[in-house]
Amino acid sequence: MVDERFDDAMKEAKEADELIKSGQYTEEELAKQKPFLGVPISTKDCIAVKGMLHTSGLYERRNHRASEDADAMALMRKAGAIPFALTNVSEVCMWWESNNTVHGRSRNPYDTNRIVGGSSGGEGCIQAAAASPFGLGSDIGGSIRMPSFFNGIFGHKPSKFIVSNMGQFPLPNCEEQHSFLGIGPMVRHAEDLKPMLKIIAGEKASQLKLDEPVDVQKLKFFYQETDGGGRLVSPVDSDLIDAIHRIVDHLQTKLKVPVEQVQLPAFRQSASLWFANMKDDTGHAFDYQLGNCKRTINTKLELVKWIFGASKHTLIALLTALLDKSQPQHGSSKYHYLVKKRNDLRDEMQQLLGDNGVLIYPTHPTVAPYHNEPIIRPINFSYTGIVNVLGFPATNIPLGLGSEGVPLGVQVIANFNQDRLCLAVAEELEKAFGGWKRPEVRI
Repeated sequence: MVDERFDDAMKEAKEADELIKSGQYTEEELAKQKPFLGVPISTKDCIAVKGMLHTSGLYERRNHRASEDADAMALMRKAGAIPFALTNVSEVCMWWESNNTVHGRSRNPYDTNRIVGGSSGGEGCIQAAAASPFGLGSDIGGSIRMPSFFNGIFGHKPSKFIVSNMGQFPLPNCEEQHSFLGIGPMVRHAEDLKPMLKIIAGEKASQLKLDEPVDVQKLKFFYQETDGGGRLVSPVDSDLIDAIHRIVDHLQTKLKVPVEQVQLPAFRQSASLWFANMKDDTGHAFDYQLGNCKRTINTKLELVKWIFGASKHTLIALLTALLDKSQPQHGSSKYHYLVKKRNDLRDEMQQLLGDNGVLIYPTHPTVAPYHNEPIIRPINFSYTGIVNVLGFPATNIPLGLGSEGVPLGVQVIANFNQDRLCLAVAEELEKAFGGWKRPEVRI
């Protein structure tokens, strides 16, 4: 947790009590208009909460406070929820370990020597530690699903363009990038995903048909164990492959549904597809975001300063800026090739999934790494990142603890606006495998 508003939250909680006692609304009316009346909510330090810090882990913004709520938080407030805590992120939310020069490093509640993920890492941690009832995260390359996986909770990235991104920092540069970014719920219990999503989707909730019942036994199930051998991507841990096999066995023996193994070859290029499709024609790259979206930093100079302890940026942020520059640039022939490859994969998956199919796929190739280990495995985010550039909804589902004592899990992917299928599968697998497990911290 990097900021709190406990006093204000207590005042708002008393106001909620008084509203109930006043009899102004019936119980049914309150349930409809304010379904989360009086319930605390937390969110990450890049989603604006009026009066709270809004730094996104950037030193230049260390004293910046939000003047108004982000759209998603405003909708949760309207539903009665009370924001009380802000949680840690990676610098400018573009890395999968939550560590920055403003607030420092967050540690995994199952093993404090390991990462919490990023960029919604602090949120994943506070949920796993049962210090918040539910929270909001955001996800442009896996920033909800990776922390949810590493911390053993449920996290949902909605279909593209369903939840408003307004009120985040930094915001995407173009419409295409907006389609990759999604705000979604992070919770310990699967049943909380749907009511939260229904609220933050606002007027677009009707597109998801969340109240339409889902018969899990009538779904088409597909699974893929690995990305097929992506370059510089770690092999999938045997614990995680075993977990997928347990799911397949449960579906086949308990639910009596067929499950088909597939292998989508384009998944091998997940990282390349993500990097290329993230490019836009504004001329602004990650080094511009590190300049607080006001200027472009001199990355090489900042690296020299970092060596002497004089830079206010993290090493990984500077390395990410260099990596970003090395990728195919917008408009190049390789860019167009990879965009077409993304589009072809999207079409292939749409035909595969239809309106009643889900794909079971690893959220990440390894369990929660040790601190700083992502630096030598930077491309492992590709298991989640590919879903963002495709625009599909996906939910991380915890599957208990593995042989190393840290959480296992998978992501379930559905077609556009079929989020309810992911959520229904999450509830089914929670019943089968127990969902979130209380941490027993190893220090």
